[in-house]
Amino acid sequence: MLPEDRLDQITQRFEFLEARLNAGAAPDQIATISREYAELKPVVEEIARWREARDGIAEAQAMLADPEMRELAEDELVRLREGLPDLEQRLRIALLPKDAADARPAIIEIRPGTGGDEAALFAADLLAMYRRHAEAQGWSFQLLDLSETELGGVKEAVARVEGDGVFARLKYESGVHRVQRVPETESGGRIHTSAATVAVLPEAEEVDIDIPAGDIRIDTMRASGAGGQHVNTTDSAVRITHIPTGIVVTSSEKSQHQNRANAMAVLRARLYDMERQRADAERAADRRSQVGSGDRSERIRTYNFPQGRMTDHRINLTLYALDRVMQGDLTETIDALTAHDQAARLAAQE
Repeated sequence: MLPEDRLDQITQRFEFLEARLNAGAAPDQIATISREYAELKPVVEEIARWREARDGIAEAQAMLADPEMRELAEDELVRLREGLPDLEQRLRIALLPKDAADARPAIIEIRPGTGGDEAALFAADLLAMYRRHAEAQGWSFQLLDLSETELGGVKEAVARVEGDGVFARLKYESGVHRVQRVPETESGGRIHTSAATVAVLPEAEEVDIDIPAGDIRIDTMRASGAGGQHVNTTDSAVRITHIPTGIVVTSSEKSQHQNRANAMAVLRARLYDMERQRADAERAADRRSQVGSGDRSERIRTYNFPQGRMTDHRINLTLYALDRVMQGDLTETIDALTAHDQAARLAAQE
């Protein structure tokens, strides 16, 4: 049974926010009000659809007593009753507690795992995959730091992705990605297994994480790498060390000023993520069993090139469309992971 009093509260809050916006809210309040209004709008729309169907059923039942309207009412009842469970499920999902970070931009960190040069090449493939996916979604993709190998692989890549619901969509990508294929460096044609790790962090704002100046050490240096556009000839690269945790972040684009800003953004994201994980662990003892747990040590996916297969081990999803996936088509996979996570959270409420 859906909680009518809660539905009324949400609808009334939405109408109050709408009135505030129409009346002209104070400039310093517009952003906050608009954000809450945008978050509530899809929920209120689902409430309206469900209530419209429920009221329609009541009206059709009343029409059954009229001989002239009985046949029409029976047809309408069949249609409405068939659609009501789907509307109720959609509303239940809309009412699930939102992750406060879902609407934020995301910081993606990619590093090679086991597998040497092949792992670094696969990390480069993952970076290209996420870039293509961002482009297809109309998101912005900004490379903050890139360290490459002589063969064109990735030692470490850090990117910022911004757009509508970015973290909500990409948060399921955190974990160990395993690849099975014949490396370009393999002359014998043998299939190798290697891996890369992906971490997706919500971008933190300065108000979320306070970093005292005394807690960080900032070093400037000359960028290093395999060559090309990511290597500078001046000491503009920046390395920031967070002394209390030992976290080290770097940024090596052309502008030293921008590098400082980029590195601080990544540092805030890592510290914010550490705090989120600590709070999540306190709230839910079964956190590791959840799809969106963000456990970086968990092997989440296998990309098998000889079979053209991608398997997500968390939900036992297998797609024989590896070429399409590597070109950035992750929508089917992310949709399935989102649906699985929603179903698990709905079951936990029962």
